[in-house]
Amino acid sequence: VQLVESGGGSVQAGGSLRLSCAASGYTYSGSSCMGWFRQAPGKEREGVAAIFTGRGLTYYGDSVKGRFTISQDNAKQTLYLQMDSLKPADTAMYYCAADGWCPNWGDVTQYPYWGQGTQVTVS
Repeated sequence: VQLVESGGGSVQAGGSLRLSCAASGYTYSGSSCMGWFRQAPGKEREGVAAIFTGRGLTYYGDSVKGRFTISQDNAKQTLYLQMDSLKPADTAMYYCAADGWCPNWGDVTQYPYWGQGTQVTVS
């Protein structure tokens, strides 16, 4: 299984970015979550958003609700994270994760597969 993130970069506060995560070698089971996590320097990795691949149900961390939108394109096996109204506090390395257990979507230990991350910097 390989997850490759892209779309990170530097943006001013109030701006937008769209992250993508291309999955290969991974079969969408329809009963698990794919998610986005982030980790800022000196902080623990935290759940940003997740999507139940089978039903399209979405979950968000409190700090990003109303600003970020997670979506998926099953045909392309790609996960997206649209990030709007970005704040300096959103600055972090963003990671894609797959095959998590949705009831505990924000727990990093629930995901066996991880990408290498893409950096987002908001100034």
